[in-house]
Formats: sequence, structure tokens, C-alpha cells
Amino acid sequence: MQKDIFKELLRSWQSPLVARSEVGRFSGGLLNPKTLANMDCLGVGPERVTIGRKVSYKTASLVEWMRARVSQQKGK
Repeated sequence: MQKDIFKELLRSWQSPLVARSEVGRFSGGLLNPKTLANMDCLGVGPERVTIGRKVSYKTASLVEWMRARVSQQKGK
């Protein structure tokens, strides 16, 4: 069931990138841009793309990162 949700995220987002400021909208409010900023500093966030001062994430990479986090939490 979770894989279907992630496929829907990929299908519905109209851009190959997700701006950090749009992460909350992309994830339906599950992710907070500030949380991702903190995770980036720790080196445990998704692969990021920086253009000037703007940080964004490849949509496919962000979805895979989210999928991996769900799998990790499931085992606990």
C-alpha cells in the first residue's frame, strides 16, 4: 500500500525538483522544511540540489528517501 502512495507522489508532482520551501505541500504536511534543513546539516537528508541560495531535492530522490525512512520506522 505504501508503495502506491509514493508512486502517486511522483505522478502528481509536476516538476523534477521539489523546493525545500515546498516540501510540506509535496508531502501533505508530513515533512517540514526546517526538519529537512537540520537533516541536511547532519548529512542524513535526501540528496539536494542547490541553485544560488535555493535548496531543492530531486523528486525521485526525495520519494526514495521518504520510502526508506518508512521502512526503517516500520522495523522498530
